[in-house]
Amino acid sequence: MTNAATFYHQAVTTGTKIFATAPMIDWSDRHYRVFARQLTTNALLFTEMIVADAILRGDRERLLGFDAVEQPVALQLGGNDPAKLAEAARIGEGFGYAEINLNVGCPSDRVQSGTFGACLMREPQLVADCVAAMKAAVAIPVTVKCRIGVDDQDPEVALRDLVSRVKSAGTDAVWVHARKAWLQGLSPKENRDIPPLDYGLVRRLKAENPDLFVGLNGGLHTLSQALEEMTGLDGVMLGRAAYQDSGILAGVDTLFLHPLRTGGRLSDPKVLSTEYWEAVRDAMMAYAGGVIARGGRVAHVTRHMIGLFQGFPGARKYRQILSTDATKPGAGPEVIAAAFAAVLSARAETAAAAE
Repeated sequence: MTNAATFYHQAVTTGTKIFATAPMIDWSDRHYRVFARQLTTNALLFTEMIVADAILRGDRERLLGFDAVEQPVALQLGGNDPAKLAEAARIGEGFGYAEINLNVGCPSDRVQSGTFGACLMREPQLVADCVAAMKAAVAIPVTVKCRIGVDDQDPEVALRDLVSRVKSAGTDAVWVHARKAWLQGLSPKENRDIPPLDYGLVRRLKAENPDLFVGLNGGLHTLSQALEEMTGLDGVMLGRAAYQDSGILAGVDTLFLHPLRTGGRLSDPKVLSTEYWEAVRDAMMAYAGGVIARGGRVAHVTRHMIGLFQGFPGARKYRQILSTDATKPGAGPEVIAAAFAAVLSARAETAAAAE
């Protein structure tokens, strides 16, 4: 793994392509990130958005604590006060995060009431001021994740204006969700699907800023599609697709974070060895045991694992075990073993029948 301080610079200068998991509220917690890391060594993992005020006033270990195995992991912050964001960024750096990312794209009611997230698309200079303050406070990369515009803004103008300002402020990268956010008239869920995608605008933005890392997010469902749409860009970010069908992550390491992706080819998770899946199982059982020992429940971990093994023989039984048995009182890591056994035994039976 490239040193975090030069991560984005290397991508721009060498052609290295970066794959990231998106920040997802209520999904991208530390348990999900540990699970994702078992499937991919090379992906950049993002936290869910954490509001700067919460970090300054709340339980920092609960909010920011993470397992070293998750690295590289980026901390996404929400807020609009440069001084508070700078202090939250400094605290995040102290916890060991590899990057600080500013949310300029979330359309939820929560961020609208606080005038941050996607609302900041209307205040590009304030975003630049926030970036500059965080850059002055930390040595790790400071990045921005934004939309192409909000409401009646012209994306061709709004996105370029924002990026020009944050680039001047020193941002190390811009991740662009290639849709507008409609803050009036659409729910947060509808904002993920209804506004039309404009990948072409993001590519044009990159062509106009060859020295700036520009990554693409939004509407990407498979690694094949991500590779196709990433043409001319520096990286891709998948959220719901990589969560709901987490086997996607098992194909990442052959394709991303290798200069120019030389020799990389799309991996089908179904052809990965039994030993690979056993290693994932064993790692998650050990991790879940630690969570339980600290007062947590195995379901806190397994709720993120249900999307694995889409299309595999035995996948229905796997999902059933994790959805039901993991929630029972006293359930432990053996639930994970039982769920994996449903797939691995079905797989062995299929292989034997084919001989």
